[in-house]
Amino acid sequence: MNKPYGVLSQFTPEPGSRWGCLSDLVPIPRVYAAGRLDADSEGLLVLTDHGRLQKQLTDPRFGHWRVYWAQVEGSPNRDQMHKLESGVIIQGKRTRQAHVSCLEGSNSPTVAEREPPIRVRKNIPTSWLELKLKEGRNRQVRRMTAAVGLPTLRLIRHRIELKNGEPAFSIEGLNPGQWRQLSSIEANCLMSLLKNPAADQRG
Repeated sequence: MNKPYGVLSQFTPEPGSRWGCLSDLVPIPRVYAAGRLDADSEGLLVLTDHGRLQKQLTDPRFGHWRVYWAQVEGSPNRDQMHKLESGVIIQGKRTRQAHVSCLEGSNSPTVAEREPPIRVRKNIPTSWLELKLKEGRNRQVRRMTAAVGLPTLRLIRHRIELKNGEPAFSIEGLNPGQWRQLSSIEANCLMSLLKNPAADQRG
């Protein structure tokens, strides 16, 4: 699923919340999101009814790269990029090593307009970064970019890359709010994760 802005990563609405929930968009019972995105973030969610598979996809010990596109305020310099890659201190703990690159020119992402649009300050440029992380701490990408002076204005999880080298799962071809069933190849790829002995030993 390509989760849009303003939707919680759960199927039950929060009492008194201004945010929507997944049941507004996905009419399938007894599934839940393998991993979360904040309501103000967008992008890839894998929905499943399989508990062990959910653990495989979300536990950082299993080493799946999560790839995010972040539209930030400002133009990143070499020092800021190095800090993001080598680790910054957020909430009293250093982040793990990451892969970070600028998305510019022909590599600039093509994304749907967000509703509501991001705030734009006339005299300050914005830039797109791609960040690949193996951990998923609370609001991690936003905290990381803020720590180096590049506040995140828009955040999209673009894909998940599996440790076993199988193809990534991405939001390519899905507009915000759209979802699709996995292909048989994708489903077999996911289920193959459960054949890893480490998966059984850890839970």
